[in-house]
Order: sequence, then C-alpha cells, then structure tokens
Amino acid sequence: MIRNREFQILLLVLGSITIVGGITAGFFSTRSAIVVWITSIILIGTCIFFTSWRYREIENLSRYLRQISAGDYSLDVRDNREGELSILKNEIYKVTMTLSEQRSLLHEDKMRLMNAISDISHQLKTPLTSMTVMADLLSDDDLPTEKRKEFVQNIQIQLERIEWLVSSLLKISKIDAGTVLFKKEQVLVEELIQKALKPVLIPMDIKAQTVSIHGDQQVSFQGDLNWTVEALVNILKNCVEHTGIGGGITITYGENALFTEIVIADTGKGIPKEDLPYIFRRFYKGKTGSEESVGIGLAMAHSIITSQSGSIDVQSEMGKGTRFIIKFYKQVV
Repeated sequence: MIRNREFQILLLVLGSITIVGGITAGFFSTRSAIVVWITSIILIGTCIFFTSWRYREIENLSRYLRQISAGDYSLDVRDNREGELSILKNEIYKVTMTLSEQRSLLHEDKMRLMNAISDISHQLKTPLTSMTVMADLLSDDDLPTEKRKEFVQNIQIQLERIEWLVSSLLKISKIDAGTVLFKKEQVLVEELIQKALKPVLIPMDIKAQTVSIHGDQQVSFQGDLNWTVEALVNILKNCVEHTGIGGGITITYGENALFTEIVIADTGKGIPKEDLPYIFRRFYKGKTGSEESVGIGLAMAHSIITSQSGSIDVQSEMGKGTRFIIKFYKQVV
C-alpha cells in the first residue's frame, strides 16, 4: 500500500496540511498548535486505517477475479451493506453468474455439436459403405448387365439420400445458429397447404391415399411462406410414410384472436406412447420408423415452426393414426 503512488500523494497532502495548520496555530498559542497536531495525527491515522481496509477489500476482489479467470464460479461475494464497495461486489457477482451461465451454455453447445457430428458420421457411414461395396463390384468385367444397372441405380439413390441429408442438416444448422432471417409476411394457409402437397402427391398416388382439406380460404398468419412450406412438407412426408395403402390424410385449419391453427391428421399405424416425447428430437427413430428414415424431417419442421413464434404438438394412438397440431400465435406475450 505504501508503494502505491495515489496513497503517497494522499499522505503528502495530509502531511502538508498538518504542518501548515500546526505552524499557523502556533502563532496564536501553543495549546492551539498541540490540539491541531493531535487532531491531524488522529485524522491521518483514521484515513490510513480506512484506506488500508479498502485496499484489503480490493485485493480480495482481485483474488476473487483471478479465481473466476481460473474457472471457479462457486465463490459468493454478495454484500447487502450500503457503500460503493458493496455495490461493486454485487455487480461482480452478477457478472460472475452471467459468465457461469454462458459457460454452461457453451458446454451444452459443444456437447450438442459433438453429438451432431457423431450422428452425421453414423448417418453418412451406411450409404458410403454401401456405395463403396457396389463400386468395387462394378469394377468386375464379368458382372451381368442387369446387376450393373441395379448397382448404378442403388448408388444414385444413396447419393440422393446423402444430398438430402446434407441439405437438411445445413438448414437446421442455420436455424440453430440464428442466421436465418424469417420473413414476416401475410401467408394464406390455403396457398401454403397447396404448395406443401405438391412434393408428396406422387407418393400418395402410388399408395392410393386420399387427402381432404377443410378451412376458410381467407385464414392467414404472419410468417415465412417458403420456410413454412418446408416444415409442412416434412410433416406430410411423415404422414404418407406411416399411412398404409388406401389410407387418408385430413388437413383442417382455422384461426381465432390468439392464433392460426393447422391440424394434419392421418389414418396410419400411429406412434407408440413411449416415442411421442422424442419424435421432434434430431436423428430419433421410433419403433415404427422405416429403415430408410433418418429422423431429421420432424426435427427440421419443429425448428422452423418454433422459430416463427409457433408451436407444434402431436397426438397419436396405435392403430388409429396421428394428429400434428400447428399453431402460429398472432402476438408474442
């Protein structure tokens, strides 16, 4: 503390005032000079004591900050007393808690990234291994023409699957990173449904499935048409996949003062009760999922809808079909 320049200046100023005051008081009387000298010494001693206390508190705070830098967020320096040091302690504690929360979030993000990379590697490994084997077989000059065509077709299917997977993962990554700017435009639900149905009409026709749409054509919501089409396409693909030949899909929609609602229901085999809480989880494949299913379509739909102040829920019963309930809220409270 003595080596501190600020403290040296303080002592110099106090000492100068004491000397000037003592000399000045000596012109009046010796007793006055003694009183001034004693009072000045007491004041200087008190000042040194409190300054020393403040320096110790600051040193404790410095040590606390060093421990925070080392990764220890368990210390608590909160002080409910009045004073600038108490305020500083409380503010440092708030910053510490914020840093601790951010560290936890970063750790969670890191774990999610590691899990995502692991899942992606697993999803890509199967088609790549299959294509490698078929490529080796294609190099055989004695391979029959029919088999050669079959292998080439299978390789094309696997390449399309990989392309879809990578594209879907890139879209989800952009949404998770917050780099997607969702438009806020008036979207007519009727137009949205018609656009979402186009990619699934052929699979539905192959399985002789029917679709019925019910709702007021004027129903709308504020959102991004193209991204919401992407979400609905994934939900409809899931319905088509899990609905048998001759089954049906029903789409109903409406609105009220709070939200616009879209309900997509199928007559498929349903989802087991134990799988319901996890169907929107990335790469999750339920018991009724097909071998070709990757488990990313519903996760993407969930991310798109919730990123637009919406919600998506699912109701299902084995053997009686599944209902996806989508809501786009008109005002975020």
